[in-house]
Amino acid sequence: MNGISAEPIAQALTTSLRQAIARGQQGLFARQQADGHWVGELQGDSILESEYILLMAFLGRESDDRVRKAARYLLKVQMPGGGWGNYPGGPAEISVSVKAYFALKIAGQDTSSVTMTKALAVIRQLGGAEACNSFTKFYLALLGQTPFDNCPAVPPEIVLLPQWFYFNIHAISAWSRTILVPLSIVWAMKPKRELPAELGIAELFLEPPSVIRPPHPPTQTRFTWTNFFLRVDRMLKRLERWRLTPLRPLAVRRAIRWMRERYVDSDGVGAIFPGIVYTAIVLRAQGVPDDDTEMIWAMKQVEDLMIPEEDTLRLQPCLSPVWDTTLTLIALADAGTLPDDPRIVKAVEWLLAREIRRPGDWSISNPKLEPGGWCFEYRNGFYPDMDDTAMALIALARTGHAPSTQAAGAVMRGLRWLVGMQNSDGGWAAFDRDINREILEKVPFADHNAMLDPSCPDITARVLEALGHYGYRPGEPLIDRALRFIQNTQDRNGSWIGRWGVNYIYGTWQVLVGLHGIGADMQSPMVRKAVAWLKSVQQFNGAWGESCRSYDDPSWAGKGDPTASQTAWALLGLQAAGEQNAPEYKAGVRWLLETQNPDGGWTEEPFTGTGFPKVFYLKYHLYSVYFPLMAIARQTPLAASPRAASN
Repeated sequence: MNGISAEPIAQALTTSLRQAIARGQQGLFARQQADGHWVGELQGDSILESEYILLMAFLGRESDDRVRKAARYLLKVQMPGGGWGNYPGGPAEISVSVKAYFALKIAGQDTSSVTMTKALAVIRQLGGAEACNSFTKFYLALLGQTPFDNCPAVPPEIVLLPQWFYFNIHAISAWSRTILVPLSIVWAMKPKRELPAELGIAELFLEPPSVIRPPHPPTQTRFTWTNFFLRVDRMLKRLERWRLTPLRPLAVRRAIRWMRERYVDSDGVGAIFPGIVYTAIVLRAQGVPDDDTEMIWAMKQVEDLMIPEEDTLRLQPCLSPVWDTTLTLIALADAGTLPDDPRIVKAVEWLLAREIRRPGDWSISNPKLEPGGWCFEYRNGFYPDMDDTAMALIALARTGHAPSTQAAGAVMRGLRWLVGMQNSDGGWAAFDRDINREILEKVPFADHNAMLDPSCPDITARVLEALGHYGYRPGEPLIDRALRFIQNTQDRNGSWIGRWGVNYIYGTWQVLVGLHGIGADMQSPMVRKAVAWLKSVQQFNGAWGESCRSYDDPSWAGKGDPTASQTAWALLGLQAAGEQNAPEYKAGVRWLLETQNPDGGWTEEPFTGTGFPKVFYLKYHLYSVYFPLMAIARQTPLAASPRAASN
């Protein structure tokens, strides 16, 4: 590795290491909530603030002071070139930029200002407002800027289709389901608020906004699934114009019932921003007044995602308490915090109280499996997920609480649930089993790049890591099936793609840790190839970094501004592979020690979390605290016991 010294870490660094671990512990405990849990900010791109303003305009509330504050935040994050991107440092993105421009205009921004004229030029250069994705077009239609016919048809009749039908509501991902069912009601009712002409955005279109066009351009090859579904889209719209939709009233009622059923045990439909926002839109379309308890509840779910500051307002896509709490517990355990520390005990009690014991959407295809597991948010009872369940089981094991009487039942239910959710290909997905019908990615409203929920290496490996803590080893059929999936998904360069974190560094770290967790051969060619790749992408300063750009262009794999979280992932992967004495490993530890802040965390600006690859990215504000703490605390050959640091 060029530019990295092979000089061993000196004994003097052991003292620095202990001090860094102590600062990390203290920093995490300082961030603990009164009831024992942790939750950091979950930051997305500017579509959250833009869509909030567009929602408020649809509801006739654009004069609300929070609209102006959200607009000021949009101005704050505008790129120097005039557009808005879906991650810091990335290129301007058409849908993100159109929504921001429209939101600013609604909020009163002068269109002759430099801000708006630069944005207008960028948007037109990117293809104009007609080049937006499906969900953006729905916002434009709701506010009278484009006909609903330019949106893809989302017929509510899909909720009536039986499970055996190839395309049914349970054949798509859980997060798409929570968006598309409310959206289908919007499609059926086509509510619209006509804005004053001066707030319109006709200037963003290259052709007149009223021109009817397909929701997506057809492919040049005539016979493709994309073109087939575009023809289906045209047919559905004709049937509506001819009033040949006899099941429409029943379908709308069923969709509304489906949506309201998922209010139960939930912080909004799906407990995520799109489902929450479309709930409010559906209620308004039905004529539910602002002072109705249901509308008040729906808007409270939006307000709970807000982070107000002095003169700005930003929103989170959802809240991440279970995720942050489990990872913090693991980091504190790695750092030597004792199991009977009252703060750990309180956090474990909080976590156990969040176990989900009710059937959910996953039960439709797996009805005999006993509920057990955890979700990402505070309350999302229909949608526990494999990632959080695995992480909770790891946290309970690492803190030493798994065998306790209090935790044993939840642990056994969680293990059975994970085992029962394994996919046919041997891997694990996020929310469901075998949501992998690739043809459905070609339907016109699938351009959010998240229609399916297939197996992915990072979650599969995290489940393996969790199972490894409870005695699962190679030779058992389910483990061997998972190992074959891992082998089959390794990239030629030795890495694995990361579905839920950026990106190849994330996937490779998790696979190495998962393989180590089940006692796999860490000298196998597969592992050695992954180790070589991690070393090859280390930067001259000893750190690692990778841009979200690597999802669009794999040549960016392992390349980007250095970050503490991605450096920690690389170090944890190398540590799992037995590379603690490698010069690359020591240089990475040294970089973390030299860049830690006095509050125990690290400064990190880039987004390193993934929502929808190529579409939506995230910054977890606690990633730069607990992951680096894990990395510096786990490399035992270099550190004396850190337990004293917790005193």
